[in-house]
Amino acid sequence: MCLTNDSTFPGFILVGFSDRPQLELVLFGVILCLYLMTLLGNVTIILVSLLDSKLHTPMYFFLSHLSLLDLCFTSSIIPQLLVNLGGSDKSITYGGCVVQLYVSLALGSTECVLLAVMSYDRYIAVCRPLHYAFAMRPSLCHTLASVAWLSGVATTLIQSTLTLQLPFCGHHQVDHFVCEVPVLIKLACVETTFNQVELFVASVLFLVVPLSLILISYWHIARAVLKIKSAIGRHKAFGTGSSHLMVVIIFYGTIIFMYLQPAKSRPKDQGKFVSLFYTVVTPILNPLIYTLRNKEAKAAMKKNSW
Repeated sequence: MCLTNDSTFPGFILVGFSDRPQLELVLFGVILCLYLMTLLGNVTIILVSLLDSKLHTPMYFFLSHLSLLDLCFTSSIIPQLLVNLGGSDKSITYGGCVVQLYVSLALGSTECVLLAVMSYDRYIAVCRPLHYAFAMRPSLCHTLASVAWLSGVATTLIQSTLTLQLPFCGHHQVDHFVCEVPVLIKLACVETTFNQVELFVASVLFLVVPLSLILISYWHIARAVLKIKSAIGRHKAFGTGSSHLMVVIIFYGTIIFMYLQPAKSRPKDQGKFVSLFYTVVTPILNPLIYTLRNKEAKAAMKKNSW
């Protein structure tokens, strides 16, 4: 295994799971399979949403953006992870680490906001069905999607730039499998209180606030569903938002566990396995949940011979 503390080393060492070589082989095979499934599943959703006119709706407009986010997010992390798992060299160039840091943070933050936007779409569909066409008009959908993407870009420009300005004093061993803000801050050899506070504020803005809005939306959805007298009607109304809620629970549950729990209170490798879940597993669950639980999507795939 190639590890170094040489101050002239032009990059970082992603320690990852190098202390468990037998586990690395298993992870390589599992992650490779999940990555290929992620690519196939999300590309399918994007193509079906574009090709089938019946899916030219706000829900599938946002779902296409979610699939694109997952494609780019996993592709910014998994290829490097597979390289490190498959060989003895665990290094990543400084430029590669910078790109991974900026891109993954931007896409992850964008997804946090986009999931909140999608909950608003489900709220309007269930609670204000007669106003849905006007409330979720194309111009507003494009504006909401743009806000999600721009907010992700804005936060990564601030957080990543502040992190990369810290002096690392020859510390190159990153105790993780990906270049993330929290793990890079730990390498700094100066006081990082400001960075820690900024990271906490950003976590509240992109995790707590969107999740709160999502829970409020689903509280209203639940109230509206309970007022429906027909059991069939309640089941249909609940189905419109249950898929999105499943994605929210999986996505936010793992990230909140990772970012809002004090690092000292969890075992050393626990954060790695949690990160592995939301960077590798969640992106494949999105297309599976939305396609297997949605009759429109399955009908569109059959129609287009997917």
